Amino acid sequence: MPNNKIIIEIITDDQHIPEKIKWEAPQIMEKGECKSVALALWDEKENNTMRMDIWTKNMTTDEMKKFLLQNIITFCDTYERATSDAALSNKIKQFIIQTAKEENVLK
Repeated sequence: MPNNKIIIEIITDDQHIPEKIKWEAPQIMEKGECKSVALALWDEKENNTMRMDIWTKNMTTDEMKKFLLQNIITFCDTYERATSDAALSNKIKQFIIQTAKEENVLK
């Protein structure tokens, strides 16, 4: 079975604060830079989610709001695909969409 990799490189300043985030997916020959990454991993042994949230020091508060609210919306889609629970997915998604509109993150 072939292996696939996603490589994430965090470039920090002298105080270990992220300045740049680079990513690469060699199998599909894609690479780029971003200001934030949110990685969630399921730990079966601990029966818990491990998270790594990293953002660069030049990411604005408005960008962070948009990033996080868009992530929650897409997690609702993932939740529905994984559980077939459209009712809860839509309930959470509508709440987040309304909140994003109130925060001027979505129009």
